[in-house]
Amino acid sequence: MLQRLFKLKEHETTVRTEVIAGLTTFLTMSYIVFVNPDILSTTGMDRHAVFTATCLAAAIGSLIMALVANYPVGMAPGMGLNAFFAYTVVTAMGYTWQQALGAVFISGCVFVLFSATGIRRWLIAGIPHSLRCSIAAGIGLFLAIIALGNAGIIAADPVTKVRLGDLHEPQVLLAIGGFFVIAVLDALKVRGAILIGILVVTFGSFATGHAQFVGVFSRPPSLAPTFLALDIRGAIHHGFFQVVLVFVLVEMFDATGTLMGITQHAHLSQGSHKQRLGRALFADSIAILAGSLLGTSSTTAYVESASGVQAGGRTGLTALVIALLFLASLVLAPLASAVPTYATAPALLYVAGLMLRELVHVHWDDHTEAVPAALAALVMPFTYSIANGLAFGFISHAVLKLFTGRMRDVHAATWVVALLFLVRYVFFS
Repeated sequence: MLQRLFKLKEHETTVRTEVIAGLTTFLTMSYIVFVNPDILSTTGMDRHAVFTATCLAAAIGSLIMALVANYPVGMAPGMGLNAFFAYTVVTAMGYTWQQALGAVFISGCVFVLFSATGIRRWLIAGIPHSLRCSIAAGIGLFLAIIALGNAGIIAADPVTKVRLGDLHEPQVLLAIGGFFVIAVLDALKVRGAILIGILVVTFGSFATGHAQFVGVFSRPPSLAPTFLALDIRGAIHHGFFQVVLVFVLVEMFDATGTLMGITQHAHLSQGSHKQRLGRALFADSIAILAGSLLGTSSTTAYVESASGVQAGGRTGLTALVIALLFLASLVLAPLASAVPTYATAPALLYVAGLMLRELVHVHWDDHTEAVPAALAALVMPFTYSIANGLAFGFISHAVLKLFTGRMRDVHAATWVVALLFLVRYVFFS
C-alpha cells in the first residue's frame, strides 16, 4: 500500500529510510509546539487550546503535503508569521485575536486563488532578489528583539529606548545557558537541538523553583476556545488591506522559498517532479485555511525539513510520519503549559540568528538594491512591525530605480506591491 501511495521504488527509498527521515524532521521542528502557544497566548488566546491547535494544524498540514504533493516536507505554524500575528496585528494595530484569525483565513483564500491561477509564481518571479533575502533577515531581527526581551537580556529605558537587562536574574542566566546549549548541540549536528535547549531550561526552572512541574502526559486540551472563533467580518476595517497583504507576501516568500530549496536539495525539482511543486504550493495554501479554523496563525512549510531530506527522505511518507508524531504530541499538554517564556526565548533567538545569514545574498555593490534591502531589514525590529519593513523596502526600491533611470529594471509585481503600500500610508494611516 505504501509503495503504491508514495512510489517508494521510483524514488529509490524504503519505508525504514522514510520513517527515520520523518522522525529526524520532527525532532528539529517540534519546538513549535512549545513556542507557538507561548507567543499567541500574549494576545489573550487560551494557551492550552493554542497548543492543541498547533499540533493539529501541523499534523493536518503535513498530511496534506504527504497525500497531495508526495513531498518530504513538514508543515506547522510559521515562525515570524506568529510574531506578526501577535505583536503587530493584535498588540500594535489593535485587532482582537479573533479578527486576526479572520485575516489569516482571508489571506489563505487569497493564497489558494494565487496558487490556482499562477499569480503566486508571477509575484515570486517579480520580487527583487536582494529584497527577498532582506525580508527573511528582517524577520530574524524582529524575532531577535522579541526573544531578547522575553529572556530579560534587554529592557526598556526612557532615555536610550533600550538597555541591558539584569544579568544576575536566574531566569536570564537560564535563558543564556539555553541559548548556548542549542548553539553547541546544533553545531555538533545533534538532532532536535532546539527542542533539547527548551527542555533543559524548563527542567532547570523546575529544579530551581522558578517554574512548577505539573506532569508530562494528559488528555489533549479542549480546542473549543479557539475552534471556529475567527471573526472574518470584524477583520475587515481600515487596517485590513495591509494585514492581508503582509500575510500573503510573507507566506508566499516563506513557503515557496522553502519548498523550492528543499526539493532542489532532494533532487525533486527536475523533469516530471516540477509538476508536483504546483500541488505542493496548493497544499500549503489549504493548510493555512485549516490552521485559521483551528485557531492558530498561518501554517507554512518548514525549512527544518532539510534535515529529513539529508537523512534520506524523498516522498510523502516522511511527511506522513511527521503528521503522526504531531498527533502523538497532543498528550504532552502539561509539559507544554509549564514551559516559561524565557525557556522559548533562546529558541527564538537562535532561529533569528540563522535567518540573518540571508543577508549575504543581497547585492551590496548596487545601491538601488542594497539600500531598500537594508531599510526593509532595519525597519521591522525598530518599528516592531514586519508590515512597515516590507512597505519601506518595496517603496524605496521602486523610488530609487525610478529616479536613477532604471525604471525598466523593476518588475510589474514590485510596482503593484509598492503602490498598494503607498496607498495604505497616504489614505489609511
